[in-house]
Amino acid sequence: MSVDLELRDLAAEIAREAGDLARRRRAEGVRLAATKSSIADIVTEADREVEALIRDRLRSARPGDGFLGEETEPTPGETGVTWVVDPIDGTVNYAYGIPMYAVSIAAVQGSTLPDSWEALAGAVYSPAADELFTAARGDGARLGDQRLSVNESTPAGALLGTGFGYDPSTHDGDLATVRRVMTMARDLRRSGSAALDLSYVAAGRLDGYFERGLKPWDLAAGALLVAEAGGRVSRTGADTPRPLLVAGGTAVHDRIHEIIGEET
Repeated sequence: MSVDLELRDLAAEIAREAGDLARRRRAEGVRLAATKSSIADIVTEADREVEALIRDRLRSARPGDGFLGEETEPTPGETGVTWVVDPIDGTVNYAYGIPMYAVSIAAVQGSTLPDSWEALAGAVYSPAADELFTAARGDGARLGDQRLSVNESTPAGALLGTGFGYDPSTHDGDLATVRRVMTMARDLRRSGSAALDLSYVAAGRLDGYFERGLKPWDLAAGALLVAEAGGRVSRTGADTPRPLLVAGGTAVHDRIHEIIGEET
């Protein structure tokens, strides 16, 4: 078995264990630990506990690797491989009892910046649905044992996903973008979990996805899923506070970029 496949299987195993812990803690009741960028951007005690579990399991299995997680300080590695982790993507959903949240774990090589790294493997696990999405470089993307492929034909218009930042000052701009993109859309979905939205693009449940301001851990595993399912993923404006991520089949991806580019 290649190293990338071993990394994928490790990510999948740990994502399942972490997701089971998150689901148990949700059933026991959520306690808020802090807020981050705004009062709406929350951290639960479960986020921290789940990330600690993931970090411990990875350290035990691959002690020389680096670690970049949402809730703890990054750790440089010695192997050139870094694990990029979102313990609970969709924390607000999780806190409210909405079953749209996921554990996202990816292994990348080189830089810890999305525009510079090479993604090697990833897993996104949806505990509420018990669905495990996985991918390894050059080996395709899967939901369980089913190989995934993005949608390339959208004769009725594209079903798109998006998200909004927590800073109220950005909402008008995001809504203006949505108004423009709706000219090509059949409809719009806003799930609250970037990792699941990207997984759904890979699975053909969404035709495309766009969002500004995602963090590395929001997109690491999901972007690899889309690419390995035959889609296109791009990130522009890396030197701005809110880079734009676009993912989808080639035609949908390019049309979203064309429309959003018209804004300027």
